[in-house]
Amino acid sequence: MASRVPSPPCAAARSGWAVPMVSVRPARSGVARGRAVVCAVIFRPCIDIHKGKVKQIVGSTLRDSSNDGTALVTNFESDKPPAEFANIYKEDELIGGHVIMLGADPASQAAAMEALHAYPGGLQVGGGINLENAISYLNEGASHVIVTSYVFSEGKMNIERLKQLVDLVGKHRLVLDLSCRKKDGRYAIVTDRWQKFSDVFVDEPTLKHLAAYADEFLVHGVDVEGKRLGIDEELVELLGRYSPIPVTYAGGVSTMDDLERIKRAGNSRVDVTVGSALDIFGGDLPYKDVVLWHKEQNMVSQP
Repeated sequence: MASRVPSPPCAAARSGWAVPMVSVRPARSGVARGRAVVCAVIFRPCIDIHKGKVKQIVGSTLRDSSNDGTALVTNFESDKPPAEFANIYKEDELIGGHVIMLGADPASQAAAMEALHAYPGGLQVGGGINLENAISYLNEGASHVIVTSYVFSEGKMNIERLKQLVDLVGKHRLVLDLSCRKKDGRYAIVTDRWQKFSDVFVDEPTLKHLAAYADEFLVHGVDVEGKRLGIDEELVELLGRYSPIPVTYAGGVSTMDDLERIKRAGNSRVDVTVGSALDIFGGDLPYKDVVLWHKEQNMVSQP
């Protein structure tokens, strides 16, 4: 007889952290507390913050300035505070979600802190994370810090900065954002607000190498992110096949069928974030249906 649980049975609490944390392991079968455990893909919620407001934007249109004539494409802007979304995720016992600051302005930083305070230990945080501020976000309740531009900038990877961050916060508190775009048939990590191709590619050697420095990977399929046109199935398959640590994919989810496609393509080893498509962010996909799907993926069977 099987019973359903609200959070992944393969998620294990880690001792010694400043706040109660859990980290989701890759899909596998095993035994926990005398029961057979089957782990599967899970839903990771998100709170994207731009100029202090919860928004859903097409990330590839974000710029440091508007001088290049490119207009920011905003799919949704909420009048609700970030804490309200964090409380929803807390009530539904969703873990491992992320708060992303799309800009380093004080209003966005304050909004991110508000979300972390509402759900301490339940959310990761990213956007402008560096050696100077990483510890402060962890102390404010983030389970992990998500790092992108501090390590990947100007088209290059700065491995020394990455090592310094690991020394500061520990591998178990660090998530690497490996968001990428297709270039000449390969997935190149993109930097500088996703506008510049780096010389680092998302492939088996890179994932294996970087897994030594991070607890998880977060990967946006930039070519489809925010457009609700379907997922990048090839990228999901690559992540499911080669990532040796937990990995979350974001980009293009618009239907429940897309969730099943991620599950199949990623061999139940790739977690998923849904943004603009959700009805809580102005889309057509019912949030409650996604949460129910999430719970159905994680079963604890009696021996």
